[in-house]
Amino acid sequence: MSDSRHLYVLWTNDNPITAEKMVFMYTINSILKGWWEKVTLIVWGATTKLVSENAEIQEKIKEALEAGVHITACKACADQLGVTDDLKKLGIEVIYWGVPLTDILKNDEKLLTI
Repeated sequence: MSDSRHLYVLWTNDNPITAEKMVFMYTINSILKGWWEKVTLIVWGATTKLVSENAEIQEKIKEALEAGVHITACKACADQLGVTDDLKKLGIEVIYWGVPLTDILKNDEKLLTI
């Protein structure tokens, strides 16, 4: 069953400007301004490495978590790039996302890809 008040954001673009000016700006404001009741940010691919290495992005991660954004990352990506522990230390949930993403798509959930 689709929950039209929950937005999933699939973040695969490792450009720091896009992260700051779109990913975090939108997800944080979505919660703070009540545009969505729940926002889940899925960190996937190259973004897992960006998050582990970029201090400014790490600050945005903290800000998003404090605002109430649920942040989770692809375990396969994080393991392959050697950043799983780094992500967990930032408070990011690290899980396998293949099946959950497929379910989101099959259930016509609200999914924004960046």
